[in-house]
Amino acid sequence: VWRARRTHSSLFLPTTQPRSLSSSFISLSPASPAAARLEGVNKPELLPPGPPVPVLDIAGFLTPGERARLTARVAALEADTGVRLRVLAQNYPATPGLAIRDYWAIDADTVTFVADPSLGNILNFNVGEGVDLKVPRTFWTRLANKFGTRRYWSEKGQEAAIVNAVNAIDVCLREPEGVGQCRKVADAVVD
Repeated sequence: VWRARRTHSSLFLPTTQPRSLSSSFISLSPASPAAARLEGVNKPELLPPGPPVPVLDIAGFLTPGERARLTARVAALEADTGVRLRVLAQNYPATPGLAIRDYWAIDADTVTFVADPSLGNILNFNVGEGVDLKVPRTFWTRLANKFGTRRYWSEKGQEAAIVNAVNAIDVCLREPEGVGQCRKVADAVVD
């Protein structure tokens, strides 16, 4: 039996539902020891030393070249739109968990994309309030359903799911603001 409870300590938990970082998060509280893996995690030792990097691949899903390309794309997106996209590839329980908030200084203009296949859909997002006002909530669900399903990443690989999701977010945030913004999830750039 699972009970929903409100907590501020579940940023590490993947979720395909857009959420504001300043509001409470919903996490699942296990009623049995078998489900204990959903407990809060705070492992700052998994974060790299030095200045924060926008793409962290703790799970090893990305090649060094792809990580560098994604880092450049994320930096260009931030410079052009003001939206801070941050990508964390992990395999729960190997996650920095709550430490990621301070590491990235997450704010209302941050989209935290956690790629974690341990719960089925690899694409999980925490969306800051500022971005939530610009991007329709349905975009995040459509994105997760297009590139994040177990079938997709099992056939194409975790790297393809991550790269295609970052591309779709980039395309969406560069569209003119208005009624039609982010209505369609961009097609795959990597198969």
